[in-house]
Amino acid sequence: MARVTFTFEDGSKVEVFANAGDNLLEIARGANVAIDAPCSGNASCGKCRVQLIGGEMESKKTLHISDEEYAAGWRLACTSIITEADVEVLVPDIAAAYKSRMKVADLSSKEEIAIFENAKRDIQFASIVLQNSLDVVEVEMDPPSLDDTMPDVERLTRALKRYININMVRVPYVVLRKLPDILRDNNFRVKCVLRTTSRDMYVYDIFGQDEKVVIGGIAIDIGTTTVSAVLINMENGDILAKGSAGNGQIRYGADVINRIIESRKPGGVKKLQDAIIKETLNPIIREMCKSAHLPRNQVYRVCVASNTTMNHLFAGINADPLRMEPYIPAFFKTNSLFASDLGLEVNKDAHIIVAPNIGSYVGGDITAGTLVSMIWNRPEYSLFIDLGTNGELVFGNSDFMMSCACSAGPAFEGGDISCGMRATDGAIEACTIDKETMEPTYTVVGDPGTKPIGLCGSGIIDVISELYMTGIINPKGKFVREGKRVRHDKYGMGSYVIAFEEDAGSVKDVEITEVDIDNFIRAKGAIFSAIRTMLNSLDFDVSMIDDVYVAGGIGSGINMQNAVNIGMFPDIPMEKFHYIGNSSLTGAYLMLLSTPAEKKTYELAQNMTYLELSTVPTYMDEFVGACFLPHTDTTMFPSVMKRK
Repeated sequence: MARVTFTFEDGSKVEVFANAGDNLLEIARGANVAIDAPCSGNASCGKCRVQLIGGEMESKKTLHISDEEYAAGWRLACTSIITEADVEVLVPDIAAAYKSRMKVADLSSKEEIAIFENAKRDIQFASIVLQNSLDVVEVEMDPPSLDDTMPDVERLTRALKRYININMVRVPYVVLRKLPDILRDNNFRVKCVLRTTSRDMYVYDIFGQDEKVVIGGIAIDIGTTTVSAVLINMENGDILAKGSAGNGQIRYGADVINRIIESRKPGGVKKLQDAIIKETLNPIIREMCKSAHLPRNQVYRVCVASNTTMNHLFAGINADPLRMEPYIPAFFKTNSLFASDLGLEVNKDAHIIVAPNIGSYVGGDITAGTLVSMIWNRPEYSLFIDLGTNGELVFGNSDFMMSCACSAGPAFEGGDISCGMRATDGAIEACTIDKETMEPTYTVVGDPGTKPIGLCGSGIIDVISELYMTGIINPKGKFVREGKRVRHDKYGMGSYVIAFEEDAGSVKDVEITEVDIDNFIRAKGAIFSAIRTMLNSLDFDVSMIDDVYVAGGIGSGINMQNAVNIGMFPDIPMEKFHYIGNSSLTGAYLMLLSTPAEKKTYELAQNMTYLELSTVPTYMDEFVGACFLPHTDTTMFPSVMKRK
């Protein structure tokens, strides 16, 4: 048995015991130590770098660690094995940066709530009513007597039937247990939280007549990387709290395929479900309810929007068939989930609404986002793009809609990029480069004075666009200019230094290499080729796009012009692009608040055509053509070539 100590740059430590032969990355996962491993530990990404500062362990030499770095103690956690000796390793900030800090938003900021208010306005303009089946009603009953010996539950049931003419009233055990005391303490005048349908009435809770009762509901976006949620008042839609955190599953891989593979190991499904529910959602729920001064058992409904794989892992259902032909999910939609089934820390009888999936790789986050984009309510041809670990697209108007998904990989979230990271503190989110001096100017996520430790998605787009537009790299992504910020290693691979070590908040320079650029070119190529393939299948071209709605969590929003410069988006006028933020969360909010909006989302999913790109013969040709800056056919990007 050996003692393993994880030391962080802020001086904090985590100590655990391990057996000889145990893998360091697996030990870190078991101890809930955040070490980035987008490849889920197969040694292909090189992100799980740690520094050996005490003791000994067996570590294979890899191409991700230079001879000089290896001599200085740098190792990959996934290739490091514990021996009999105690060991201490330093976990640098860049390795732990993926674990987004939990945040509860300041709702005094108008920007935080404006997007939800705008969504309510838009949905009402489309004649969708903002109403749901939850309500608080006051009920008064005659106290029992020797002449009136009716049981408490029947007394309540009859009173509720008088209030609403319905035959069946269901009173669960949690209410039945409280009923005798609540009735007598309040002289048989009480408030009930009800769910009423055309078939029955369900009593969620009962309160004294003078108690203030808020019907809580929570909308959740489960992203592959980040989870966001809002706590709302179900009676009026007011946002009571908003929170976010990193998806706890990410230590098992940055993409859904690695997580599915992890889930197939013994106990894997439970491990992945616990990571999202116990480690991620329940802490967010606790913090939001605490912020809003609302007891968690007063949350009576939850709506979840996520991709198809996340839906399965959230529900604890085998997702393995999703990654194998013919790619069949266990469900597209379900009405059978309740909080008690999953262990969500809300009212145990709370119903879980799940935004419907429409394909193995087009999930509820896209159907919820499509609802928000309102492209289904406009005659103009619109393109909706959700950028994340995968790229999902919807094109159409009020007459038809087609969707598809492309495997962009984790590059947009900082994966597959040597200094890539999520949009957390220390991430460079925007950058410009002087054409003459080649000197960068950048902004960093975090408080003023925060030093850069890596690049998030929006920053990567900016840097590659600037490198190309200033002539520092050629259309293949190779460096063609020289300067103090451009350098080549012993193998001839070029790189551009954005922040030297002395200016950075990490243990090495923040730079982008030719390999990074090549990885990102493939990711952007997947997006553009998917757009072209889908349009071609309909005999459309990019000139026929009236509006483009871009959603997703790439930093605080990407620079649309730079995305066009590198050939990720089509070269159309900038006024046609609209960034709509986290449309998945907003869509979940609308589905939670409005039963008609929920039904509309099911309708959109049912009527949307799903295009499986792998079955389109021309897709690979389109992809190869898009793997240049901006494209092999530069006539598709006339404005970019004119400005270059």
